[in-house]
Amino acid sequence: MSLLLPDSGLLFWMFLSFGIVFVILAKYGFPVIIKMVEGRKTYIDQSLEVAREANAQLSKLKEEGEALVAAANKEQGRILREAMEERDKIVHEARKQAEIAAQKELDAVKQQIQIEKDEAIRDIRRQVAVLSVDIAEKVLRKNLADKEAQMGMIDRMLDEVLTPNKN
Repeated sequence: MSLLLPDSGLLFWMFLSFGIVFVILAKYGFPVIIKMVEGRKTYIDQSLEVAREANAQLSKLKEEGEALVAAANKEQGRILREAMEERDKIVHEARKQAEIAAQKELDAVKQQIQIEKDEAIRDIRRQVAVLSVDIAEKVLRKNLADKEAQMGMIDRMLDEVLTPNKN
């Protein structure tokens, strides 16, 4: 048993040392450690609350962003509709002006054709008159080869010119 005694003394001193360290720690160390743990817990709780608030603000901002996107899409649709209406209006005006210009050009071409037609008719009449005079001259030369026939023809023409028109 002598072997147990030194061990039991050692055990006693170990318990005594542990008790002294425990009392010192309980008096001075544990309150500091507990205070630090409480402070850390408070910090973590505050951080969680800040995170919840940030999450709430983030979801609010997300909703506002979605509302802005929806409003922007609506505005984009309105602008596109207005642009299409304006495009249709411009196309309609352009067609109308093109029709007016085409009608003016057609009228000018018709007028030019009429002028050329009238000129062609005058030219044909002149040519017919020249041909008629040439033919009449040849016929008269043949028929009025002698002097008496020429004088008779002149007298008849003068009578026709001098007598008033009965028509």
